[in-house]
Amino acid sequence: MKLISWNVNGLRAVVAKEGFAWLDEVRPDFLGLQEIKVKEDDVPKEIYNLGFKDISVNSGARAGYSGVMSLAKFDVQTQKAAFFDDREGRVLEHRFGDIVLFNIYFPNGQKDDERLAYKMDFYEKFLAYCKELVKSGKEVIFCGDVNTAHREIDLKNPKANAKTSGFLPIERAWIDEVLKSGFIDTFRAVNGDIADAYSWWSYRFNARAKNVGWRIDYFFISQGLKDRLKDAFILPEITGSDHCPVGIEIEI
Repeated sequence: MKLISWNVNGLRAVVAKEGFAWLDEVRPDFLGLQEIKVKEDDVPKEIYNLGFKDISVNSGARAGYSGVMSLAKFDVQTQKAAFFDDREGRVLEHRFGDIVLFNIYFPNGQKDDERLAYKMDFYEKFLAYCKELVKSGKEVIFCGDVNTAHREIDLKNPKANAKTSGFLPIERAWIDEVLKSGFIDTFRAVNGDIADAYSWWSYRFNARAKNVGWRIDYFFISQGLKDRLKDAFILPEITGSDHCPVGIEIEI
């Protein structure tokens, strides 16, 4: 099964650019989109012609902000955030078999200290929820824009960004805790310490062409899925957003 995550930074803009043409070649079984910035009633009709069986949307209360959408070629039971007051439309939780699959647009903490605190609270509550799921016998996969680069290798200019939200010690320590809790960063598990592998680039200073980026989009899996993981990858050649898709292949 091939699972893909992509922060589209505006669904309508990507559709207008024919930004999903790559699906014919990549053929994902699941596509999790973040930052769709549309209400469910305003989703472009082209989305419903992409060949997916199940489509779900969680839009934020604020127009033109946040929102996630999941597209699956298999049956899933879906709910919104069960661990957080999700007024911003950040979470879709899908269950099938013994798997719980999350598509999440994690908060960005760069605006101010209040938003950083909001982000860290979200992080804490989400990880606690995942640990309880695993304890209950479920296997967990979570993907999306985590909005934090874990290690210095995960961004081009770590020293210059040492005091920037997205690379703060407390944010990076949360990913440490995710790993200590038994979850696996699939890209690193498959690709090791490969450098210059990024999933987001600023629109400024021609950053993407220069590959001055950050790896802030992830797939994590619970320990029980380790032997089922077959591949993990980033697709930087796919444009249309300031992020590119990331994905895994896994036996489920």
